[in-house]
Amino acid sequence: MKAPATKPNQRIRVLYSFPHKLGGARLSDGAWQQVNALAAAGAEVVAFPGVLHKPVPTSVEVYPTLARGRLRIPYRLLGKMRALALHDHIVARRLEKMVGKVDVIHTYAAGALETLRAARRLGIPTVLERTNAHTRFAFEVVRKEFDRLGVLLPPEDEYYHREDLLVKEEAEYQESDYILCPSKFVVKTFLDRGFAREKLVSYFNGVDETAFHPASKPRDPDHPFTMLFVGVCAVRKGVHFALEAWLQSSASKNGKFLIVGDFLPAYAAKLTSMLSHPSVQVMGHVKDVPGLMRSSDILVLPSIEEGFGRVITEAMASGCVPLASNACTEFCRHMETGLVHNVGDVQTLRQHITMLYQDHALLDRLRAASLRTVPDMTWSAVGVRLLQVYRDVVAAKIVTQRSQFSEHYSLR
Repeated sequence: MKAPATKPNQRIRVLYSFPHKLGGARLSDGAWQQVNALAAAGAEVVAFPGVLHKPVPTSVEVYPTLARGRLRIPYRLLGKMRALALHDHIVARRLEKMVGKVDVIHTYAAGALETLRAARRLGIPTVLERTNAHTRFAFEVVRKEFDRLGVLLPPEDEYYHREDLLVKEEAEYQESDYILCPSKFVVKTFLDRGFAREKLVSYFNGVDETAFHPASKPRDPDHPFTMLFVGVCAVRKGVHFALEAWLQSSASKNGKFLIVGDFLPAYAAKLTSMLSHPSVQVMGHVKDVPGLMRSSDILVLPSIEEGFGRVITEAMASGCVPLASNACTEFCRHMETGLVHNVGDVQTLRQHITMLYQDHALLDRLRAASLRTVPDMTWSAVGVRLLQVYRDVVAAKIVTQRSQFSEHYSLR
């Protein structure tokens, strides 16, 4: 989106529609952090979450759609798609009474189609946050990798091809004024599907620097070289690539590869021989992830499909150097703040692991550069950036409406 002229102190009133549990895990935590950051940046936020899981600043008006007091409508009881549709319907209905009270609407994929159509009819600009690559691309690339590995993609997996979800999300892409994309990789997947560049707005997720920070004491020079993976141990995250590269690297002789997260059983069975190597430790769920990052040398994220790759910025803020595929966040810049390899390039990833295992000076330089970027990727920085996106969206809408008004009367 080419930003038009805006007023930097313009007060923005945003309706933030989030169809899940605001303040829960993963995506829900990121949305909660966004709401807090927007309020801190000066936005007037009216939040419509499915359920409010954690408190937000008192300046934020909150209207849960799937809860009243302590009573909640269980998502599992309704089914995920029906729950998202109900949330969307409620927000769209309430929007009718909010004309003139809202400048911009922030929505999320799979729970926004009716809201987006109502906003278009009412003339309110919208942004749709897509936290991962284009849905069709994501379905296709994940299925292809499952097939290559000979592992069955379970129907309950979030990347199992569901035509109803795909049709709905592709309709939302068309109905929204702008699509928020968390990385250049995500932008490319939309460009490849024929979307105009002007419709795709880059943004980024933040890091909580109070939780993720470097160790207060110098590392023990005799500690074993440690590589860390954190996340859902899924095919799309490329854990198999990480294992292959690690075991081919000289670092596996006396180093450690710690894997934090849960495996799909069939995927774990496929990787049994590599997971059983003495240098590999599968840790499952771990509470103190920041502590693990502070004590590890490198974090690996060789995803074949990704949105932002938030663990990368968390690792960087903790003094843990990221090794990422080019599907991940561009905060990891090759030979500046980390090392980047092409998706599926095991040999290059092996070289990167070995390089940092052998060259402690390079490891220290990358670590220092990563830590210097932290002020640019905090949630406070996210709030300021996102608020400016809203201002630009509102200004662009005003310009468009004036142009349409002018054209209408010039033809009479």
